[in-house]
Amino acid sequence: MEQIRNLMTLDQWEEAYASSQDRPLLIFKHSTHCPTSAGAFEELSNWVEDAEQSALNCVLVLVVENRVVSEAISAKLSLKHESPQTILVENGKVVWHASHWRITYSTLDEHLGHHCEK
Repeated sequence: MEQIRNLMTLDQWEEAYASSQDRPLLIFKHSTHCPTSAGAFEELSNWVEDAEQSALNCVLVLVVENRVVSEAISAKLSLKHESPQTILVENGKVVWHASHWRITYSTLDEHLGHHCEK
């Protein structure tokens, strides 16, 4: 599967959001200062590594380093900020999200597996 792309600017966020009209967008909000977030990122990274021929566009936002982007995502999606947080956007709408300990390999597979082959 494609690598997880880091969103660092508002323009990159707007471009990723607009692309959700054509391809599902998976956003991972990650705090580099939080052990829970590190564990969730490892679960996501392992899931992404195992996925093949994915239809998902996967992006990462480092919430401390790119707070403006993180806040813009929350505002645009009308979704309370959490970290760690995964958000699936299709056609500009949130169709699934999870945070903290609910971000596991098996949960990702359950909710996102139909978007890829393994």
